[in-house]
Amino acid sequence: MKTATEVVDFPEGGYRYVKGVFQYSAGVAAQPGFAIERVRFQKAVPLADGFDAIASHLAAIGRPLAALCGCELRSPAPFSERGFHDFNRLYAGTLESWGIVRGERNPVARTNVCPRLGAPATPAFQAFSYTVPADDAAGPPSFVVSGGGEAPDGHASYRDVMVRLGDTSTEGMRDKLAYVMTEMERRLAALGFGWSDASAVQAYTTHDIGALVFDEIVQRGALTTGLTWHLARPPIVDMEYEMDLRCARREMAWAWP
Repeated sequence: MKTATEVVDFPEGGYRYVKGVFQYSAGVAAQPGFAIERVRFQKAVPLADGFDAIASHLAAIGRPLAALCGCELRSPAPFSERGFHDFNRLYAGTLESWGIVRGERNPVARTNVCPRLGAPATPAFQAFSYTVPADDAAGPPSFVVSGGGEAPDGHASYRDVMVRLGDTSTEGMRDKLAYVMTEMERRLAALGFGWSDASAVQAYTTHDIGALVFDEIVQRGALTTGLTWHLARPPIVDMEYEMDLRCARREMAWAWP
């Protein structure tokens, strides 16, 4: 099913976003006069503590809560579809209390994956992105494309629309990668960018995609920045592959607390 694309301005945050589902937007890009910065926690921080840390950081640099534009989460293991829905309502509830989520409209980009090694005991923040005032001539445009797996959003069940459900053969994974690459391209194009604009491209899977990386990812995307492959599962049972990408103006590491 072809997904309709709607790009929405979020002026109070200093960015625009590609409309997605209630738990996340499909991606964000800084508006003129702003740039996106990214902070990565040295160690994943439990969800509630992570939100507190983000609020403290934004206050310290004089930015409103609405400047939050990207969340990178880590979870202990893939959720059932019901469990994923319940988690998303909990997560989005904080963004709603911050005045960012309004009804079913959520401007914040997100990735949520489950590491094979070193998974947190509870859902946690690994990194977050936000906007700051910036000189447009001082660096490249900045954006964050949300993580996406081999099933379109917005259906009653992910399982019903997964590409090659249960097939982790080489050809099955090839079709999954091809679908996800196409979706990443749709999100990029909606924001006005292409693969060459990305400074970081990440793949998440526990399956061996080594034989597919060149033809299905590097060559198709003409990647000049390489690919970071994380041994991690997407957040939903039976989903096997996920990607995200970004170009942040500045990236920092934070040992919290």
